Amino acid sequence: MGVENCKLVELPVIHDPQGNLTFIEQKRHVPFEISRVYHTYDVPGGARRGGHAHKACRELLVAMSGSFEVVVDDGEKRDSFRLNRSYVGLYLPPMIWRELVDFSSGSVCMVLASDYYDEDDYIRDYERFREVATGLES
Repeated sequence: MGVENCKLVELPVIHDPQGNLTFIEQKRHVPFEISRVYHTYDVPGGARRGGHAHKACRELLVAMSGSFEVVVDDGEKRDSFRLNRSYVGLYLPPMIWRELVDFSSGSVCMVLASDYYDEDDYIRDYERFREVATGLES
């Protein structure tokens, strides 16, 4: 899976003068069953989040408030996506290195994950990730 499989997903919006509503349904708006939901917040200026890849877990990232950039890398190519709308998510397939950077003040990143937390699913060393992703591991 390459960075070309990282896709922005537009979520439904119900417009109302008293405030808009967006909803997310598994296997309809995200291509997986949702096993875990978590969010990051109070990220200090200049901090980076992520810095890992998942072997099997798929995720959808949504900027619930504020904005941030997601840099994705498949071991050979890089791309980036600016998330700044609560009705647009970024789908990340397995084996994509991700780093979240440039958080605006008050940003909240919600993540919908296909799997429960499992430390064995993480690759936290970039060089090891590149070896696995490009088939160069010995």
